[in-house]
Amino acid sequence: MTQRLRVTVWNENRHEKTNEKVRDVYPNGIHAAIGEGLGTNDFEVAYATLDDAEHGLTEARLNETDVLFWWGHMAHGEVSDEIVERVHQRVLKGMGLIVLHSGHFSKIFKKLMGTSCDLKWREADEKERLWVVSPGHPIVEGIGEYIELEAEEMYGEHFDIPQPDELVLVSWFEGGEVFRSGCTFSRGQGKIFYFRPGHETYPTYFNPQVRRILANAAKWAAPSTRDYPKYGNAKPLESIKAKG
Repeated sequence: MTQRLRVTVWNENRHEKTNEKVRDVYPNGIHAAIGEGLGTNDFEVAYATLDDAEHGLTEARLNETDVLFWWGHMAHGEVSDEIVERVHQRVLKGMGLIVLHSGHFSKIFKKLMGTSCDLKWREADEKERLWVVSPGHPIVEGIGEYIELEAEEMYGEHFDIPQPDELVLVSWFEGGEVFRSGCTFSRGQGKIFYFRPGHETYPTYFNPQVRRILANAAKWAAPSTRDYPKYGNAKPLESIKAKG
């Protein structure tokens, strides 16, 4: 039997506590909708939230995580720098990271990108059409030419991120903007996927195609079995003749 991938879904979980509209859409929290959408056949899912001890991201939890999902919005500044560094080190050592929607402004994403990660935005219940621009990529396996979401928050270019390793999806919005909505990066031994849709007042994480992308992304971002590289002072592989 193939071992299930160990996934931790991290969610700020603040909107659900303070906004009735969000609570109506996600009564069990955004994290639960994301985790339930992955299913249990291929994944062993755990959850962590901002108000948990150590934000739920203890060293033990991260060491038992193959892929971490990250959703945050209104409380990026409350995330401890110590925990951000802990997650950063795990990514460099091979843990996959899936950053969702407004997680573009999270401390961990900005640290990994090294840029402001800023963008244009607008809330106007706009149609979003996510076009698959890399149809052979495993993240969009089983997805047609595009995904259409009836209503979403708009994110528009310019998106201040480094050039992605791969551009998988591009969004068009009813108001005319476009956006790089599915981008991959590598940092150290870790794989990172940024996926744009998922504003808290819309049921985006119940969409079957969105759920398929998230499951595909988790499998794509799974750590390799390669040993972590050795750094620092190294003995020569060959004998070195004395000079002079």
